[in-house]
Amino acid sequence: MQSFFGTSPFYLDKTLAILRITLGLLLIYHGREVLYPEMMKGYFDWEPFKGSNGAFLAYLGKGAELVSGILLALGLLTRIGALICIGTLAYITFFIGHGKFWNEDQHPFMFVLFGVLFLFSGSGAWSVDGLLFRKTR
Repeated sequence: MQSFFGTSPFYLDKTLAILRITLGLLLIYHGREVLYPEMMKGYFDWEPFKGSNGAFLAYLGKGAELVSGILLALGLLTRIGALICIGTLAYITFFIGHGKFWNEDQHPFMFVLFGVLFLFSGSGAWSVDGLLFRKTR
């Protein structure tokens, strides 16, 4: 029996799966705005999106959030989904938010950290990756 105060992890695979699915659903929630032009118009007033390619960048960012969210929620190509998440949210943190992740723009940076977690850990339990890439014995 594993001790609560011990150093060995318990239920690690399932805990990672719950975190991965939750992260994916949150990214889907934020990325779904790409499907609603009226919601997207609000981003065009932001200073970083006022240039000639502003609309493209806004749609690209929201689309990347949606795609990475779907991949992470399903556990399908999890590490690719994690890379998309890391790249997109790091851009938001350091270029849109000017790198103020210590006290102002912490949420995008938290997504980056969770992306790094799944880049290195993989999908965990309850994933399409687990079904597709399972090693046969």
